[in-house]
Amino acid sequence: MSATLLEKAPAKINLTLRVLGRRADGYHEIESLVAFADFGDMLTLRTDAEEGLEITGPFGGKSGPITDNLVLKAVAAGRERVAGLQTGRFLLEKNIPVAAGLGGGSADAAAALRLVARVNAVSLDDPILALAARATGADVPVCLHPRARIMRGVGERLSEPVKLPALPALLVNPLVPLATRDVFGRFAGARGGNHADDVPTEFDRLIDFMEQHDNDLTPAACACAPVVGEILETLRALPGVRLARMSGSGPTCFALFSTRDELAKATQRLRDNRPAWWLQPATIG
Repeated sequence: MSATLLEKAPAKINLTLRVLGRRADGYHEIESLVAFADFGDMLTLRTDAEEGLEITGPFGGKSGPITDNLVLKAVAAGRERVAGLQTGRFLLEKNIPVAAGLGGGSADAAAALRLVARVNAVSLDDPILALAARATGADVPVCLHPRARIMRGVGERLSEPVKLPALPALLVNPLVPLATRDVFGRFAGARGGNHADDVPTEFDRLIDFMEQHDNDLTPAACACAPVVGEILETLRALPGVRLARMSGSGPTCFALFSTRDELAKATQRLRDNRPAWWLQPATIG
């Protein structure tokens, strides 16, 4: 096997997010249609180098202490479950903004588990890998096999993969970190309205479905960071936008378009008018 292995860590997008209540252990029960973008971080594993982690990329300097990184936490969780786990040196190219509501850390952790699975001849369907993902973080299980699904509970209950149409999307982040705990601290209460498992696969019907299932955390995020509301208002005013929404607990928002051409024109217009915001055109699916 090659001494250098590479895994993509695609950004996770919450197309919908319902908060159904708070559990006795303090965690919130959620229900979310999750999909993944064709944009994200990149994780390399050198099996012939000393164990460790290096972080580069546009947001590498904002990733916090290396010892707290979820890549290392995922490796530790794997080592607890696989005797003699072989790893090496990880290089993380951090392209996803930190604390952005895009599941960057979880995607990185899941990519690390996929890499060590390859090195140690562990099947990606092995329950040990799923247990390690769950022990690492709530969003890691859905990122382990990055395909669109409905995620329930605290992230541990996943539907079968959902076939979605390609969704041209513009991701927008004001480069203001927003802590998940702060947003949930402002959350006013559950709104209800569970998802059905039969998610539409045709573009227009999917947009209709999403309009019926919002992101319940949006008012709380706007209260914590009013710029979220400004971003949503700005996106909704762009030509060709079919739907604009916040992802996760924010502050990243996204706008969906019918065509890549409409996406490209809207991206250029917003770059001209909002140069301080981080913009990333992508396809979600």
